[in-house]
Amino acid sequence: MSIHDWFKRKKLQKEAEYTRERLDIPGNLWIKCYKCNQTIYNKDLEANLKVCPKCGYHFKLGSAERVRQVSDNGSFKEIDQHLTSKDFLNFTDTKSYAGRIKDSILKTGLNDAIITGTAKIGTYDVALGIMDFSFMGGSMGSVVGEKFTRLVELAVEKKIPVIVFSTSGGARMQESIMSLMQMAKTSAALGRLRENGLPYISVMTDPTSGGVSASFAMLGDINIAEPAALVAFAGPRVIEQTIRQKLPPGFQRSEYLLEHGMLDIVCERQKLKDTLTKILRFFKD
Repeated sequence: MSIHDWFKRKKLQKEAEYTRERLDIPGNLWIKCYKCNQTIYNKDLEANLKVCPKCGYHFKLGSAERVRQVSDNGSFKEIDQHLTSKDFLNFTDTKSYAGRIKDSILKTGLNDAIITGTAKIGTYDVALGIMDFSFMGGSMGSVVGEKFTRLVELAVEKKIPVIVFSTSGGARMQESIMSLMQMAKTSAALGRLRENGLPYISVMTDPTSGGVSASFAMLGDINIAEPAALVAFAGPRVIEQTIRQKLPPGFQRSEYLLEHGMLDIVCERQKLKDTLTKILRFFKD
């Protein structure tokens, strides 16, 4: 990495507060909760898996943080790390797509919006995929679809379950139809997984929306979500503006979806690894 890219990366990281929910008190020693507005000592929040100890608000996690929390120590082995998105259409809005990709790589240290690999959870072997909202809002482009599909193919080869954590604003508009095609591609891959009698566990985190929610996120044999996560195709503001009506309280949040039969479990982060272990044990036995 050149010295110019290093300084640019540092600048981008400072500007990325909206994606990382960065701390808004100088020094990053204390954090104000976005839900209850209470001030929390940073180390206490980290020790509580980034869940507010006062109101239970679940802060966003990066993919590396999620790996550390759910997989057995040191067991995660990443695959297909080298894959990066291409600007098929020479797409430009206020900035070129190629430029956005480069900036996102510099800002996050990731090559795209999902990391995939093998891991152990509670000693059980799994194929694990984790989306990261900090990379272009977790949007699904051709690389996300390809890495998801390769993960499923690896699971079929090794005869192990697939677990994917989703967080996404939806399909990546800069790739147009190439992005939308990933909805069919990932769904077809899960069809092959099912034909081989292997389980797929989908874990939805805040937010999971658009083309991701309309494809692999909602196709789990077991569908799990964290508390109060937004899980939707179109967001509530879009729906309200379209139908010109006020939506019910909690509409499109995890608890609402559980009540209406669209989820199997709403699970607090502290209990998530144990819950996944129990599910894996059930499928194994």
